[in-house]
Amino acid sequence: MGTETEAQIVSDNPETRENTSETLQNPNRAWTILKKTLLLILSQWLIIGMGIACLLAYLFPNVAKHGGIIKSQDSILYGAVGLVFLVSGLSIPRSKLYTHMFNWRLHALVQVTSFLFVPAVVLAVVHLIIATDPARLIDPAVLAGYILTSAIPTTIASNVVMTRSAGGDDAAALVEVLIANFLGPFLTAGWTVTLMPKTAEFEPWRSGSSDMSQMYRDVFKQLGLSALLPLVVGQLVRWTWEKQTVSVLQKFYVAKFSTACMILLVWTTFSSAFATDSLEALTTQTVIFTVFFNVALYLFLTVVCFTLARPPQTLRKTAWGKRVFRPMPPEEAIAVCFCGPAKTTALGIPLLYAMYDSMDLYTKSKTSIPVLLYTTEQIFVAHFMVYVLRWWKERLEREEKRDSESVACC
Repeated sequence: MGTETEAQIVSDNPETRENTSETLQNPNRAWTILKKTLLLILSQWLIIGMGIACLLAYLFPNVAKHGGIIKSQDSILYGAVGLVFLVSGLSIPRSKLYTHMFNWRLHALVQVTSFLFVPAVVLAVVHLIIATDPARLIDPAVLAGYILTSAIPTTIASNVVMTRSAGGDDAAALVEVLIANFLGPFLTAGWTVTLMPKTAEFEPWRSGSSDMSQMYRDVFKQLGLSALLPLVVGQLVRWTWEKQTVSVLQKFYVAKFSTACMILLVWTTFSSAFATDSLEALTTQTVIFTVFFNVALYLFLTVVCFTLARPPQTLRKTAWGKRVFRPMPPEEAIAVCFCGPAKTTALGIPLLYAMYDSMDLYTKSKTSIPVLLYTTEQIFVAHFMVYVLRWWKERLEREEKRDSESVACC
């Protein structure tokens, strides 16, 4: 009887009930926190994967370096990039590709930004450093590498992947990277030599190799086998079995495989950099400048591309302004933001080694640092820009929906 009374008193006590409730809720709260943490980690799997790839490249550089154990110049640069374009061929309707083939404003905006505006900005920065750095704390080989980096075309794989992830028009990105990488071999070499500063310390980079025939063969072979052929195969499969192809893409999340290829590209890029010890040989000032300048340059170019694709309302007040500064659709603007600032190692590194064939490997490795680091850092920054541009596009859609509903109500 006493025990029952005590139990009743305990059960009737508000504090006891509160403690019991908290005890029951704590495991649920802990599980909720753990679940949210795991979901956050999974949502950032690309960045985590890139970090692991960089660590593996540092510890075992000979595995995935150019000409290393797995022959990454073939297995990754053909296999991984080929998978990206195969998925693109399977995913994109033929009508969208055809439409963007004749989208002249899109072509002009992306290609002019890539081949004219970016070199102009980088050249101005290089001359500013030359004028303000008499002690040459910033390695001239790195500055020469930046001139080369500015003149190479936009990257092949990550543009399509990031554009698709942000909700942009991946068909527009696909057409632009194909055009840029077709023009690149003809424009980049001469443009690089022309832009190189006319001082004695840059003389080795102004007198490159005259025999570029092997480089042209290699570049067009890679473009054909890793981009055009998988794209055509993917399109043929989609045309033949369209419903089945769309069903498989949605059911098995095939687009995620092309995103994972970015990790392999980062792995091989850093493996080549660590294998030559060129990173360790740079001065501290050069390393700090390179890392932070890459991020600043990419963000600046992204803002410029966004402004050109979606000009401010103030420029569209007149009839002339409405025609000239007509904003692009959000999906195309996203494609421009990823294609304009980006550069490719697929052409940059082969071109560097072909142009400066007689130069010693150590100097060539230092010259390649801007290409390697910029193209790697652009993937990291672009990954976060995916969230920014996706948020912007969704906000526009909400505003348009709200406006249409208000008009319907009236």
